[in-house]
Order: sequence, then C-alpha cells, then structure tokens
Amino acid sequence: MVSTVRALALAVLLAAGTVVAATGQAQADTTICDQYGSTTIQGRYVVQNNRWGTSATQCLNVTSTGFQITTQQGSAPTNGAPVSYPSVFLGCHYNNCSPGSTLPMQVSRIRSATSSIDFRYAGGTFDAAYDIWLDPTPKTNGVNQVEIMIWFNRQGSIQPIGSVVGTTNVGGRTWQVWRGSNGANNVISYVAPSAITSWSFSVMDFVNDVKARGAITTSWYLTSIQAGFEPWSGGTGLAVTNFSAAVSG
Repeated sequence: MVSTVRALALAVLLAAGTVVAATGQAQADTTICDQYGSTTIQGRYVVQNNRWGTSATQCLNVTSTGFQITTQQGSAPTNGAPVSYPSVFLGCHYNNCSPGSTLPMQVSRIRSATSSIDFRYAGGTFDAAYDIWLDPTPKTNGVNQVEIMIWFNRQGSIQPIGSVVGTTNVGGRTWQVWRGSNGANNVISYVAPSAITSWSFSVMDFVNDVKARGAITTSWYLTSIQAGFEPWSGGTGLAVTNFSAAVSG
C-alpha cells in the first residue's frame, strides 16, 4: 500500500537524491536494515526493506528463497497506514528493477503471469499482502495509478483502503472486495475470509477481474508483482519462505 504521506515523502527524497537502495547478489542470511535497502535473490527477484512509514528500526534476514522480519520496532494507529511494506518482487519499483525482468509489459501482450507464495505468520498487527501494480504507461519510477492488493491474512483491527463493494470468486477462492483511493493511486483489495499460508495462482485472474470492473484496459502495463507484509505493530518472525513469479508475452 502506498499512502499519500509515503508518496510525498518519496517525492521529496527522490528530488534530493537521498533514496539509496543497496543492491547485490544475496546469499543466505543476508541482513538488511537500511530504510530502503534491497538485494537480489536467485538472480531474478528483489527483496526490499521498504520502511517508508517510520524511523524506527526494521531489519530483514534474506535467504535464497525469501526473507524474515527479524526486527520491527515501529508502530502506527490501526485507523491509518502501516509502517512499512517489506517484500520480494518481480518487475520495477521506484527505479529498482529485478534482473532480467520482462516487466513492464502491456496487459494485451501477456500470455501468462503465474506466481507461487508461501507465508509464515507470527504475532503483531499486520496484513500479508500480494501487490499487483498497473499503470497506463510502462512506468518504472514513482507511484502507479492502480494497485491490486490481495490480503492473504490480516491480524488486528485493520482494514483495506476504501469500502466494501461486494464479494467475488477469483482463482477458485471467495474474496471480499474493497475499493478506494489513498490520494496517490486507486486501490482494489481482495481480502481472504481466513488466512492462506500457501498458494500458486494466475496473476491475470486478478488483473482480468479489475479490468472487468472498469479500472484498467488492456492497453495498461503490468509493472511489478510483490509479496510481503504491512505491519502496524510487531511482526517480528513474519516470513515469506518461498516466492516465485513469471510473466510471458
């Protein structure tokens, strides 16, 4: 999720040239504590700390297949935005592009977009979110216009941006659908009725559902797909133990 505060803060930092992502080839037990620090795994995905909403310490232990939050000292009111979005992604996010990625790719050109994710849960107030980013242009920097959020799990009195617009079946599962805007981009969220720990699915099932809702067209671009956590408080021990994604056109 990208809040207005985050968008403005990043705009200021980018203008000042102070957003620095430390990139490199990750091995098991690589530690990231820098606010926007990142590294690559498997030579194809990027793991990012992305501590955008707090100055408190957050650290990740990066493995060859994912990451675990080892320290998370921030906190935020549950009626507002989370403190961070540590995640692993394929594609481009704020000028940080995964090696050899085919993204951005125009939706009309995508033949398949598949992904697999395994989460391990721990204590705290958080959501486990899978983000799909789309924009009318092949944008690799800044905020995209539409964010699809798939909430695999949520703990605590938190809720997606906007309001409930109904329920739907996507990928053989039932989801509660929320729709709204954070002031920087439009957000359509799919909330699972109970926690999902592991799933292999078609990203295009969600893209096509959003297209059917009139939020995008096939001329738009898929820019990145990400999986991680949005903690409001706590979250030490939360982990993505496995992540894979592939987009072909």
